[in-house]
Amino acid sequence: MASHKKIVEEVSGWLRVFDDGTVDRTWTGPPEAEFLMKPVPPHEEFIEGVATRDVTINPNTGLAVRIYIPEKNTDGQINNKNKFPLVLHFHGGGFSISQANWYMYYHFYARLVRTTCAVCVSVYLPLAPEHKLPAACDEAYAAFLWLSAVARGDSSESWLETCSDFGQVFLIGDSTGGNLVHHIAARAGSIDIQPMQLLGGIALHPGFQRAEPSKSFLEMPETPLLTRDMVNKFMSLALPIGSTKDHPITCPMGPLAPPLATLKLPPMLVVVAENDLLRDSELEYCEAMKEAKKDVEVLINHGMGHSFYFDKLAIDMDRKTATQVDKLFEEITNFINKH
Repeated sequence: MASHKKIVEEVSGWLRVFDDGTVDRTWTGPPEAEFLMKPVPPHEEFIEGVATRDVTINPNTGLAVRIYIPEKNTDGQINNKNKFPLVLHFHGGGFSISQANWYMYYHFYARLVRTTCAVCVSVYLPLAPEHKLPAACDEAYAAFLWLSAVARGDSSESWLETCSDFGQVFLIGDSTGGNLVHHIAARAGSIDIQPMQLLGGIALHPGFQRAEPSKSFLEMPETPLLTRDMVNKFMSLALPIGSTKDHPITCPMGPLAPPLATLKLPPMLVVVAENDLLRDSELEYCEAMKEAKKDVEVLINHGMGHSFYFDKLAIDMDRKTATQVDKLFEEITNFINKH
């Protein structure tokens, strides 16, 4: 029998939603970019200084993470330390696409682990529209609580116990993963996570926006990694029915979110791309954080668009892009070392 499913929503290249509620996320964009979306299998042996494993942390919900660890020197130490800072990562994708094991994430976070000498735990987040917000937020928080359980000895993961310094935990997220950095940091600030310590949050091109579109959203050039149509459709798929982009998860500086001054937040590094559609709302968040007397640093990558650091084709071919990516890694490393 031929299937007569009809497409009810489509985000060009990325996903198609059918009238029976099923979703097809097969890549249909330019074939030369497809490798970025291909999964990289975990490898427990070191390849280019990094080993990875996938761990299911909640068999009931299927919540899983990918762990990256850096290789120690021949004397068994990196930077003369036996344990490394721990970075918890939330991937982007408009809450609707992408997986923690995609090549674009593997390529970036393996480099991060090598550059910063840190352990990275990347969460496989549930995706909308099958799992609308706050699903991704709740599962990101569940992964954070799991780390704190490992730190206390109430849960076990051998790599983390051997390699991680739970007194130096950082959150990092790209695009909508940056929204989760803010929200998980805010939730963590209201509970006791001892002996774990959250020292900072890093939001790379966070997906902050308002219902009223900003000037940059209306005027900036679109890129293959971000178009206005993508943003609008992903948000309509991800936000709870009846919500607008003024929802607290998408607009933490807006009137529907808890006042920033009332939140206990760690120091934050917010990375903004000069040519990003979301630039103005990201900078608005930074200003609101400063007004609320929060510790926030801003790095602006000039001449760059949204999530440029994942575009391996551009990084390999364009010196300017490669230089801006180098600068980004340098700033992230400085931020982690400083705190």
